Amino acid sequence: MGMCTRAADPRRLMPDFLQDYLAVAIFIGVALAIGLALMVAPFLAAPSNPDGEKLSAYECGFNAFDDARMPFDARFYLVAILFIVFDLEAAFLFPWAVAFDGMSDMGFWAMMMFLGELLVGFIYAWRKGALEWD
Repeated sequence: MGMCTRAADPRRLMPDFLQDYLAVAIFIGVALAIGLALMVAPFLAAPSNPDGEKLSAYECGFNAFDDARMPFDARFYLVAILFIVFDLEAAFLFPWAVAFDGMSDMGFWAMMMFLGELLVGFIYAWRKGALEWD
């Protein structure tokens, strides 16, 4: 009878219940502290004296602080789409290669068809000049 009354006492159960989640709470606290420290550290440690080279155009060829609505070449979109297509190809190839030993002939030929379609698309993009920068 003493066991039933002890288990039914909410004051007794609550500390044990919370103690089970103490490790999770500590982990969340440490993660928040590290995240906050990594966000604040650059403001405290990094020098803040940009020169002309740092503010010059890079990668996309536009000035860093121009109007965001200015028109630009559609080839940037083409390159981005081609990157996504071939990135997805790599994402499909890794699990296929891992499971290759236990795969049937149908799985092999399905991937060869997929790669063939990508090859046709790559040749088309190449011939249309999507990969050339004038």
